[in-house]
Amino acid sequence: MPIATTAERNRFAQDLFAPLPSRYDRLAEVLSFRQNGRWRRAMVDQVTPGAGARVLDVASGTAGVAIQLARRTTADVVGIDLTEQMLRRGKHSVAAAGLAGRIALVAGRAEQLPFPDASFDALTFTYLLRYVDDPQATMAELARVVKPGGRVASLEFCVPPNPLWRALWWLYTRTLLPAGGLLTGGRHWLGVGRFLGPDISAHYRKYPLAQAPATWRAAGLTDVHVKLMSLGGGLVMWGTRSGG
Repeated sequence: MPIATTAERNRFAQDLFAPLPSRYDRLAEVLSFRQNGRWRRAMVDQVTPGAGARVLDVASGTAGVAIQLARRTTADVVGIDLTEQMLRRGKHSVAAAGLAGRIALVAGRAEQLPFPDASFDALTFTYLLRYVDDPQATMAELARVVKPGGRVASLEFCVPPNPLWRALWWLYTRTLLPAGGLLTGGRHWLGVGRFLGPDISAHYRKYPLAQAPATWRAAGLTDVHVKLMSLGGGLVMWGTRSGG
């Protein structure tokens, strides 16, 4: 049955990720053929705030991107995520990295951010738009909290455009990914593996990649760039908040 409402999508995302925090980062690397870390770095490369800046990391999960942002820039970072269990794991990771003074993690929804307009110098978000009811409205909400001239960058899964690689991707996501999830992460990751491929395909049928730059521009972002990663399995986008 399709997930029809924002509340249903929020509950689904919480139910999907709540059991996974202790293994999330390791398994994400394994199940993406170790591409997840490379994709994250490519996204963070596009965010270069200066001294004294504040960066918001949306869908922060276990704080992997927030930690990378803090290590690679001089900014203070706020991470926000819907799932309390992921945030608790993230707080342990932040403390272990010695970054508790520069990273704050809070619970909240991307569709209704608890921050004033133009309160951040840059923003990142990861694997988010498939879990929201209205990607266009969510993009507008993300842009709302970024100062004019600030950079927004994202990482999402994608479907390879090349027919050969797309066929291999389809085979991998429908067979090897669920099996790998079961073997390395148990029944919860089996569920994630079964869900992921069909959900990515369904998202891009409804919201084709060719429309993505227009979605960002309609939200108030300019100079929008699209970069496919790993033969099209990953998608990094970035743009600048208009008005700067």
